[in-house]
Amino acid sequence: KLQVKTGKRSEFTVKHPIFTGSGVAIVTPFSQEGVNLETFGRLLDAQLEAGTDAIIVCGTTGEASTMTYDERMAAVEFCVDHVDGRVPVIAGTGSNNTENAIALSRDAQRAGADGILVVTPYYNKATQEGLYRHYTAVADAVEVPMILYDVPSRSGVAIQPETYARLSRHPNIVGVKEAGGNFAQMQRTRNLCPEDFYIWSGNDDETAAICLLGGVGVISVVANVLPSVMHQLTELCRQDRFREAGALQQKLRKLTDALFCEANPIPVKTALQLMGWEVGPLRLPLCPMGESHLLQLKEALEEWALL
Repeated sequence: KLQVKTGKRSEFTVKHPIFTGSGVAIVTPFSQEGVNLETFGRLLDAQLEAGTDAIIVCGTTGEASTMTYDERMAAVEFCVDHVDGRVPVIAGTGSNNTENAIALSRDAQRAGADGILVVTPYYNKATQEGLYRHYTAVADAVEVPMILYDVPSRSGVAIQPETYARLSRHPNIVGVKEAGGNFAQMQRTRNLCPEDFYIWSGNDDETAAICLLGGVGVISVVANVLPSVMHQLTELCRQDRFREAGALQQKLRKLTDALFCEANPIPVKTALQLMGWEVGPLRLPLCPMGESHLLQLKEALEEWALL
């Protein structure tokens, strides 16, 4: 962990990625009382047994936006305790309110998270200067590594490569989960930023391509249902076996499409339910899948012998 928060970086400081490979953006199982910790523990065990390289808790896939503050912290604390150092635990602590993001990030650090994932402020549509100041304020407030999360389809604004270059100088900012889908921008980011500013794919179907451009892995939705396969995909990339990685990426395409045929995490949570996991209901405004999409999902799961 980086034990600095000055915002200044020594020329001798080299930052390391929190993890390489496949990190699962894990779902949050719910019960009538709140987070179903018993099922959550079994989900975590299954991920660890399958070779997942990191756990990302309370992200988009974890329905953090519909959880109370106490529920989010309870999930992070439980995850840290249960994983017990076997792989890094990264807590989603983003908010469109900077002070709230700081509070969540500090509490995640106190809970023992190895790092934090902070989404671009949504709805506000901040300028690039506003994004720089937001992320700098959060990074200054903690002593754990921070991964930025660029997802303009949800937040309404994209982080530009020049802003990444400015943020990359902060000792606590180690890279970005890139879900913008703009490969020209990613190449520009790679050219403008130092080698120790790392890129993780934020879209499962772009994993091999982003790794080919210098990415170090993926924060994956698909890993909820195929953790060992996503780990295998990133291992192939790490070994520069990109022809095989590309073939595996193509093989995953039908399942990936099905898991994103409606807003995440509707399909993946439905998939886990179909597979026998008691992950509980979706929380409004998310609702059950439509029939045609449900059929598409079942067919894709059957192809991988998951039903």
